[in-house]
Amino acid sequence: MCISQVKLKSTLRLLIPRLRNAQKKDTALSITSRREMADLLSQNREESARIRVENIIHTDITVELMEILELYAELLLARAGLLDLRDKNVKDGLGDESTAAGLEEAAAAVIYAAPRLPRDVRELGIVRAMLIERFGKEFALKAGEGVGVPEKVVSKLRLETPRPELVQGYLEVIAETYGVEWPRHKRELQRVQDEVDGEEEENDDEDGDEGGAKELPILADNSTGTGAGAPVTPRKAAQQDLRLGPLPPKGQPKPEGAKSPVSVAPPGARSDNPSPKVKLPGGGAVRPPGQQQRSGGGGVESKGGVGGTVPTVDDLAKRFQALKR
Repeated sequence: MCISQVKLKSTLRLLIPRLRNAQKKDTALSITSRREMADLLSQNREESARIRVENIIHTDITVELMEILELYAELLLARAGLLDLRDKNVKDGLGDESTAAGLEEAAAAVIYAAPRLPRDVRELGIVRAMLIERFGKEFALKAGEGVGVPEKVVSKLRLETPRPELVQGYLEVIAETYGVEWPRHKRELQRVQDEVDGEEEENDDEDGDEGGAKELPILADNSTGTGAGAPVTPRKAAQQDLRLGPLPPKGQPKPEGAKSPVSVAPPGARSDNPSPKVKLPGGGAVRPPGQQQRSGGGGVESKGGVGGTVPTVDDLAKRFQALKR
């Protein structure tokens, strides 16, 4: 019994590094295959990439399975001394269930996975034969049918086609890792969506600027006398923009030198109105240019003045006699 334990421990010590080396080789092979998948995607050979990526998926599953078997081998190596105690307790009808459960789970996993492992590991078959000898043929038959085998081991050895979601996820990760634009239709849709979003943002900015210009109030200058912060009418705003200067307050005279934006042309002399004039709101009158020169004034006469009457023939004769004197 002790010789079997020594052989088992020595074989487990050989099995553990072999499983590690197999994981490294399969991982390196998977990396090489991923580069090839990236080249296929860049060449738009999507169908070929979808078929060949299944090999990468199976390789990754095998690596994960060998990692689990490595952990179980380490467990058996650490608890190899408890195998003799377990055999003795089984004969006596006694036993530590926790210790037996841990050993039996590890042994069942190795017995079930050894003949189904896609990777050829010679030491794994030797350990399986030793475990069958130690645990019995009945235990081996149940373990071969999956009884007492962890689900994580059974699921990784199940023969089935990878799900389409898993294949799609692998291809997307490979394309992103190696900088390949795939899927192309997805990238195109994303680019179009980004352009649409950018145009909407620009339109929103323009609408916001116009709305702000409309909402800004036009304030009058303090020099206009309307008071700070007083609103300005459109007419006043237009005159200020044309640099005509602010309008004086209502009821106050215009500053000297200021020209009124409104001009009044007096009507011409007619037979029925030889001395035409236009009355102004301030009390004066505007006369025609000819009469302005004769009167010597500025063309504006006050109410009640004599400058606006027409001289008669007698008046002209009297003036002529006065000039002779």
